[in-house]
Amino acid sequence: MRIRKLFKFENAHIVRNCSSDRCKYSIHGHSYQVELILQANALDNGHMVYDFGLLKGHIKDIIDGFDHAITLWAKDDPEYVRVCKEFSSRWVVLPVSPSAEQFSRVIFFWVSEILKQTQMNNGEQSVSVYSVIVHETATGYAQCFYEDVVNPQMGLLALDDFEFSDDVKKEWGDPLLFDKLKSGEIFTNPKVQLQVIDVKLHD
Repeated sequence: MRIRKLFKFENAHIVRNCSSDRCKYSIHGHSYQVELILQANALDNGHMVYDFGLLKGHIKDIIDGFDHAITLWAKDDPEYVRVCKEFSSRWVVLPVSPSAEQFSRVIFFWVSEILKQTQMNNGEQSVSVYSVIVHETATGYAQCFYEDVVNPQMGLLALDDFEFSDDVKKEWGDPLLFDKLKSGEIFTNPKVQLQVIDVKLHD
């Protein structure tokens, strides 16, 4: 069984070494739409793969870190990176170039890490990310699967290689979210008081 949750953010970037001069030499922005598709082999106590309400916490926050921010490639020109950090209060640094393809890999990776470190409390069964689709424009998107995330030819992803500005982190529900994720701290979903419905049969 699979479910889909849509997220949106506005973001600016430069995609170095691509074919289009407009994209590789100039800062430009997109209105991104992210389709997060989760899967599970069984349903929880609410007969759901994963309660959509739970996606409004850490997962929404970390994706929202991109909103109204500039995304930088750690291997870009150091002076460009420095100036962007100086003159923009919201920025994210990635170990890979900020293409739509890499956005999909990064979001898949982040959400997977959050789910792995989450203590489930409502009978959820092996919830995982099936795919992430990142719409960069109305006519173009990139789609990522697990094998793309772990493929070293597409760029290695490690939590220690990402960086968020202080202004991004302070707007999260927990400003220490990413530090806790890197340290392996367990996130705990709320406990659910189960209701037992007594069905009485009439003679």
